[in-house]
This record gives sequence, C-alpha cells and structure tokens, in this order.
Amino acid sequence: MPLVSSKYKAPVLLRNGHMATIIPSMFRRVEGVHYSRERIDTLDHDFLDLDWLRSGSRSLVVLSHGLEGSSDRPYVLGMAKYFHQKGWDVLAWNCRSCGGEINRQGRFYHHGETSDLKWVIEHALHTGKYSHVWVVGFSLGGSMTIKYIGEGGGQLPAEVKGGVAISVPVDLAGSVKEFEKPSMAFYRNRFLRKLEDKVRRKAALYPEVIEYKDFSNIKRFPDFDNAYTAPLHGFSDANDFYQKASALNFIPGTCRPLLLINAWNDPFLSKSCFPLGLAEGNSLFHLEAAGRGGHVGFTLAGSEFNYMEKRTFDFIQEHF
Repeated sequence: MPLVSSKYKAPVLLRNGHMATIIPSMFRRVEGVHYSRERIDTLDHDFLDLDWLRSGSRSLVVLSHGLEGSSDRPYVLGMAKYFHQKGWDVLAWNCRSCGGEINRQGRFYHHGETSDLKWVIEHALHTGKYSHVWVVGFSLGGSMTIKYIGEGGGQLPAEVKGGVAISVPVDLAGSVKEFEKPSMAFYRNRFLRKLEDKVRRKAALYPEVIEYKDFSNIKRFPDFDNAYTAPLHGFSDANDFYQKASALNFIPGTCRPLLLINAWNDPFLSKSCFPLGLAEGNSLFHLEAAGRGGHVGFTLAGSEFNYMEKRTFDFIQEHF
C-alpha cells in the first residue's frame, strides 16, 4: 500500500499555498548550470531543443517542464544541478515552442502528448551510453511522465527504470475547475497571456498552419482548449481533451516504480488530483500527499536545494 508519509516541512513564511508557489517561481536563483544544447528533428519535420549536462555517467535523468515553462525554469535547473552533482547525466528537454524558437507545425504540446517525450528518450538511448534512465516531470511534464510510464506497459525500453511526477493535475477537469475560482485569476491570466503570445507569433510565421483568433473571448482554459488545444491535437472539444488526456487514466497501467508528489495546499489541484485509491491498489505507484509545498515549490529553509530534488533522488536510489 504505497501511500507515502511526507516528511516535508515548509518554512514558516511559505505555509500558504499561494506564497509557496509564487515566491520560489519569482525569486529562486539556481547558479552554475551550463547546458549544452542539441536540436533534433522529429518525424513530422519539426524540431525539439534538448539541453544536456554530461558527466560520462551510465545513468540519465530526463526532465520535462510544466505548462509554458522551459529547461531554464528554476525548478528544472534545481533538479538538473542536484542530479549532476550526484554524478548523473541530465537531459532537460523543451516542449515545442518552449526552447526560445517557435516550432514549425500547427500543433504545440499538451498534458497527454507523449510522442515527443518518447522520441527524446529513444534519441538518448540510441547513443548507447545509458543503462539506467529515469523520467522526472513537473506539473504538465509530470502528466506526460505518468502517461508515458502507464501507457508503455511491457513496451517500455528496458533501460527506463521508473519515474517521478511532481505537482501534477492528474484530473484535468478537476484542475480546470480550480482555475475558475476568483483567487486563481492571477495564474489563469498569466498562463493565457503566454499562450496568446505563442499563438500570435506562430500565426505570423506560419499563417497556413494556425490562425490567430480574437483572444478577447478567451478568458478561461476551456475557451483556449476549445479554440486551439482540441482542434490542433485531434480532440472533439475541451471536455474530450480533459477526459482522454488526464494522467489519472494511465496510473493503473504503471509497470515501473512511479512516485507522485502533490501538496494538499497546491492552488492548482482539486481533491480528485490525489488518487488515494489507486495508490492502495498498485504496489508500483507511490503517492506522497504533502500537507504543504504549493505548486512546484517545496522550499527548504536554508538550503540551496528543495524537497523535490532531494526526495526525487532518494526515491530513485531506493529503486535503483
């Protein structure tokens, strides 16, 4: 029954979920991470930007960022630095249009899109350098991680040993409802402004693949998902996307050790994002429901690194 008792203790000033989310996002600085960038082509004539930290290890951690994030977000940099200091190779990849350049195809990325993650892992394995690969994702990247592990079944490469997913809205419909609350206007508007900018830039470069529509009517995530996410990625509408892409659907198929760390005070998550029953019924799926931590926060007082980084490494060592 892998319901994990969390040992995370929040600093006094970061016990509130909003503070625990916003402060590290805005003010955390991670120094000394110097990636080596590689661009790879995709099968649909697009590209992905991969950022590497290499130490010559046979062990690799693959990091997937959150919605409108990148390999340069503090939570990715912190995890990359922690693992690299432990002697691991690190591959922090950027979803389409998140690496600093707009991608070429009409599609972007979403919570249930794992083909690019699979392609990145296959590329890394093709080098023949790695015998142990762990997949770690944050928020949207955590959704990808869970789905990749859960849908792979016996078809996962033998080198892929498991995954860790952090601050994940495993029930998209439930999370979207949380974003409807007045207290979530700051986050909602911030994400939608970033998404609008991406759509506008892509429409200017590739008007034949995407149209920039009037965003004055796009005030909620379902508005954006009905206008863009669903039609660009083969869903009938936003509700169809939320139902089919939710990571919750793929947890029962987990065939490798998988840890989900979610905080009860995460303002992005609904109660349905804490699948206690699934953890009780699957010996490989470990759920750690921390009382505090916010959304990809988990700050530790007086430490360069946070709880996410240390807990992820410890879990992997336990199942190495």
